[in-house]
Amino acid sequence: MAFFKKLKERLFRSSSKIEEGLDAIVEEGGEEEVIELETPVVDVPEPTAETLPEPEPEPEPEPEPEPEPEPEPEPEPEPEVLAAQAESMTISAEPVPEPEPARKAQKPGLLGRLLGRTEKKTVIRRALDDDMLEQLEELLITADMGVDTALRVTANMAEGRMGKRLSTQEIKELLSAEVTRIMEPVARPMPLYPKKPQVVLVVGVNGSGKTTTIGKLASQFRAAGKSVVIAAGDTFRAAAVEQLQIWGDRAGVPVLTAPEGSDPASLAYDAMEQAHKDGADLLMIDTAGRLQNRADLMEELAKIVRVIRKKDETAPHNTLLVLDATTGQNALSQVETFQKLADVSGLVMTKLDGTAKGGVLVALADKFGLPIHAIGVGEQIDDLAPFDPEEFAAALTGLEGQ
Repeated sequence: MAFFKKLKERLFRSSSKIEEGLDAIVEEGGEEEVIELETPVVDVPEPTAETLPEPEPEPEPEPEPEPEPEPEPEPEPEPEVLAAQAESMTISAEPVPEPEPARKAQKPGLLGRLLGRTEKKTVIRRALDDDMLEQLEELLITADMGVDTALRVTANMAEGRMGKRLSTQEIKELLSAEVTRIMEPVARPMPLYPKKPQVVLVVGVNGSGKTTTIGKLASQFRAAGKSVVIAAGDTFRAAAVEQLQIWGDRAGVPVLTAPEGSDPASLAYDAMEQAHKDGADLLMIDTAGRLQNRADLMEELAKIVRVIRKKDETAPHNTLLVLDATTGQNALSQVETFQKLADVSGLVMTKLDGTAKGGVLVALADKFGLPIHAIGVGEQIDDLAPFDPEEFAAALTGLEGQ
């Protein structure tokens, strides 16, 4: 929960953008309604006299005066006296029960009246019609949810609700529920296999956060009792190797390197042999950042996969594509390209704290259905956590109280 509290605090650009847009949409064609908020009535009677008659029936002191009516039949020769007594009893009984309920319902104690008072609040509601739906679609598209996903989400929100008057809060709840429904099937942690070493290939474009993601994942796996080895496959950038070594030190994980300019496929092969010799549970291979429109770089990635499979035909067992949330809809084309070359098995989305377009994650889930293993909202080692659809949906829509 601490991580997703952080997520709600940092994912403010997307949520504020959607929230402000929803407010504007509802206010544009909406009308004010005064509603009464029923606060729980707490009986706190002030005078002690009101509380005294209530506990009296609980101990039931009535059976005690029962022996008194026993002597009453003794004066049998005086029926007139009995009738007079009966009349006096009914008279004395009538005023006692009647004012008691009246006091409870109409005259509670001062504190009880304050706590039980209904509050009036003005809420703006707008009837859900075609114009409002179109505005909602445009708002979701600007949040990078994509045209197809935005149309599907709004259509599901409108089903059975056309003509119904909705407030901003009610729309948030509907939107959050629909986003959660889309995201739940893809919220899965990275699977762990008994195969040793389990090879995890990490790919992505330049600057997507691959190196930091590897370091954070390695730290988490090691904390879970797994032995991890990292291979610095970005042999073309010395800075990338140094950065990975820093993260390896933080995580307490060894980092295998090669001279600058070496063949990354060769390093990957050597790393597999070393990890197998060491009995490591996991081998995480970093790769150079590459653009999906550079055929030569993409072919180099394909070569790494071919060489790895010479050592183990089932490798890589996981291929994680790290995506930068700030790239928006461009993330869709990245998934398409990397999926063809490297058979992507799962996604990690980073930098959700730096974008107003967190809706791209919804579009990815809706279009590809690939597992989303983790999301990141910062540079610290604990700023990466398993993906939770409900918390993400609440943070994205700005829904409070989740």
